[in-house]
Amino acid sequence: MRTFKAAEYVAEHFKWTVEGKVATLTLNRPDKKNPLTFESYGELRDLFRNLVYAKDVKAVVITGEGGNFCSGGDVHEIIGPLTKMEMPGLLEFTRMTGDVVKAMRQCPQPIVAAIDGVCAGAGTMLASASDIRLGTARSKVAFLFVRVGLAGADMGACTLLPRIVGLGRAAELLYTGRAMGGEEAERMGFYNSLHAPEEVLANAAKLAHGLADGPSFGHAMTKTMLWQEWSAGLGECIEAEAQAQSICMQTNDFERAYHAFAAKQMPKFEGD
Repeated sequence: MRTFKAAEYVAEHFKWTVEGKVATLTLNRPDKKNPLTFESYGELRDLFRNLVYAKDVKAVVITGEGGNFCSGGDVHEIIGPLTKMEMPGLLEFTRMTGDVVKAMRQCPQPIVAAIDGVCAGAGTMLASASDIRLGTARSKVAFLFVRVGLAGADMGACTLLPRIVGLGRAAELLYTGRAMGGEEAERMGFYNSLHAPEEVLANAAKLAHGLADGPSFGHAMTKTMLWQEWSAGLGECIEAEAQAQSICMQTNDFERAYHAFAAKQMPKFEGD
């Protein structure tokens, strides 16, 4: 059986650390507000694909270094070269960036984004692909694709964003490319909560550790259902959830919870 030891992984294009059952991915090009490159896109895609086979990590935090989350694709290292590419190369690139989002949504671990400062372009899609987003009041979120002459339809934005903030709000953000501050982002539902800049990462880590200590098999099933049910009708969704829940009822965690509650104790989940 294929396995991937997340705690032993050494990243090339960002920082990757593991504490207990939680991994933290830090975009670390702070001098440029943590932009992505061709290489970092590829490594992000491959890492999240491999997390499907990781048994040692049960939740992931994604953040940025130096007071910013991610400014999107690097202007000189990505956007410049793209203007000189032919269609096959362009399609290969756009498919690769979309594969990052798919890999994030398909890995079983819940992903918590800790967002401060600039969150723009592709950075907004890393945030949108996360399961939960914690932000700061001073942060600026901008789906900038239209500002460089492109469609707002990038990396799944037209699917993900309407499901987070609603169709009308998503349309306005994607058509205008304007920035929204942290308080507006929370009101819209893009952020789950706001925190002080010096506390947002610690609170994201605390949340992730709480999730990692929970029924990780059940969390993985919840994430699968959230992804799978987007394009299904209500009847199909109810049946899929009935099957998913019955599978979860066969886990040891479910039995542990019963015995713990019967004894008026807190259950200790082990993910099996």
